[in-house]
Amino acid sequence: VYTTGKGSSGVGLTAAVLRDESTGELTLEGGALVLADMGIACIDEFDKMNDIDRTAIHEVMEQQTISIAKGGITTTLNARAAILAAANPAYGRYNPKRTAAENINLPAALLSRFDLMFLLLDRSNEAQDLELARHVTYVHRTGVHPPLDFEPVEPKVVREFIAKARQIPDPSIPSEGALADYVVQNYVAMRAEEVAAGNNARSYTTARTLMSILRLSRALARIRFSDTVSQGDVDEAIRLMRSSTSSLDDDDDDARATARRRDDPTGAVYAIVREVAAESSTVAIADCEPAVLARGYTREQMMESLQEYEELSIWSVDWNKEQITFLA
Repeated sequence: VYTTGKGSSGVGLTAAVLRDESTGELTLEGGALVLADMGIACIDEFDKMNDIDRTAIHEVMEQQTISIAKGGITTTLNARAAILAAANPAYGRYNPKRTAAENINLPAALLSRFDLMFLLLDRSNEAQDLELARHVTYVHRTGVHPPLDFEPVEPKVVREFIAKARQIPDPSIPSEGALADYVVQNYVAMRAEEVAAGNNARSYTTARTLMSILRLSRALARIRFSDTVSQGDVDEAIRLMRSSTSSLDDDDDDARATARRRDDPTGAVYAIVREVAAESSTVAIADCEPAVLARGYTREQMMESLQEYEELSIWSVDWNKEQITFLA
């Protein structure tokens, strides 16, 4: 089931109580997440969703159910769906001067419910840009994709594989306990690594992280058509989670990168300008300068920040240096 954040409301995602026109009785109609039971719910433009509507999926991601108490109808609906969400960064463009958490700009209570999060950056690369442009122009010219140097898997094979995997009973962890201890030890080690990293930690490990490891491990076992989770499944689940975490910070030296973001005056000036502009798409430099100077930064640092973020195409400055126009 596909939906968009801007075109979805809380009841549209969960369930709505409607009055039947012919009988006058109240009926319950399931939303997108109920219709996606035992499937996948794809939510595009997740960041555009209203905060109140976004909280409607908290229970779905935690309990896989939707509790309804409306119009005298009290019930619980199954919503055993995987949620695949895509979101744009705050202000429409990823700011490399700020942390991933500041760019994502979504509540921590919601982010912790996702098993995996990957950061996809559109970096300028001449070879990749050329290949992409040639691919798009070829498709527009001919109406088919260009010849491939490999044999893709047929959609029919993928559908049959998924159907076969769904027939496997829910995989379980062996009862002897060795694998369960292995999962616990890895979870404790992840918590210890986070404590050792201190302020440089890239994520926050909670009990939900442990549940994510178990969910991914059971999914990997089902892909093997096995009803028992193996240590290899657990190792692969942990590798996926570590890859997800590492994608949120693409610097080689995490401590140095975090310190640079924290002490970078250009990033601080950017935050001040955004604060002065509020929701406006333009702001006068004369209005920003007093706020920048009041925070202890110089006019030279402010002008350097204006130039640097203009080169990043986050805003533009007019020729006489009087007004800033936000591009994203």
